Amino acid sequence: MKALVLAGGLGTRLRPLTHTFAKQLVPVANRPVLFYGLEAIASAGVREVGLVVGAGAREIRAAVGDGSAFGLRVAYLPQETPLGLAHAVLIAREWLGDDDFVMYLGDNFIQDGIDQMVDDFRAGEADAQVLLARVPDPTAFGVAEVGADGRVTALEEKPERPRSDLALVGAYVFTPAVHDAVRAIRPSARGELEITDALGLLVGTGRVVRATRLTGYWKDTGSAVGMLEVNRTVLDTSRARTEGEVDDSSELVGQVVVERGARVLNSRIVGPAVIGARSVISDSHIGPYASIAEGCQVRHSEIEDSIVLTGARLEGVRRVESSLIGREVMVTSARRRPVAHQLILGDHSQVHV
Repeated sequence: MKALVLAGGLGTRLRPLTHTFAKQLVPVANRPVLFYGLEAIASAGVREVGLVVGAGAREIRAAVGDGSAFGLRVAYLPQETPLGLAHAVLIAREWLGDDDFVMYLGDNFIQDGIDQMVDDFRAGEADAQVLLARVPDPTAFGVAEVGADGRVTALEEKPERPRSDLALVGAYVFTPAVHDAVRAIRPSARGELEITDALGLLVGTGRVVRATRLTGYWKDTGSAVGMLEVNRTVLDTSRARTEGEVDDSSELVGQVVVERGARVLNSRIVGPAVIGARSVISDSHIGPYASIAEGCQVRHSEIEDSIVLTGARLEGVRRVESSLIGREVMVTSARRRPVAHQLILGDHSQVHV
């Protein structure tokens, strides 16, 4: 069995961060979200991974390498334009050959992994296995109807009137039967080849598609809200660890990670929180659910429930929360009177002042 991991999307919901940064590499708890998916694949016993990459290919290659750090062998499959999940299967046809394969969306976080879905597939005789979760608003997802025997009987992409609350989570297992299906479907109204349509064709032609129910936590991290929610979830499972320097006038409360080379000076950090390598926190308050990446500086500032990327600086900022702060960003206080906001913002920015 192989795995096909999709990391070619444009990340439009995370702009402007993703104008210059692959969305699958945005970190949660200081680790790229893509890494959690690769670890889930390795845990399920799959070793060969085809990573579908687009505009962020260079950075993804640099981060993942040959996959050996995850116990995997990674091949890179270029996708010039993301034209749907089923399109990724089309371009990977030669690499996949006639093997069964897992398909995993690289910006999804599945806390309990995919072991159960893969085990269910291996134990049965299905042509495809899908992972389903109950959601409060099925209109935003691909939706499946499932019989009492666990067999999928119908599927629909983002239905206006859902007949089920079971949404397709971003992980699937397929036999080579899916290749005929993806070649037979046509682009949807949004111009994409939908994997939901390919699954529906399998069901409609008598192929067996079975479901595994997900009971644990799952989130699509394609938006800022989703990314911050996953960051909180991962930090909740962290354990306190201090490998950097914490001076006597500082206080660490709860699950705080201070990575090697980081310095905490005259500051208070309330966990769960993580301070990345070579970062300096001085005269500041870091609140719960803050992930400060490597090489950052936080001085005379307050921040919580936020993700701060590599090399960012916060100085003299009274309070920052529920924020995503990109690489090498500088956030400082306005010292002039009368008080005013001075902003330099990229396309598609969102600011709350």
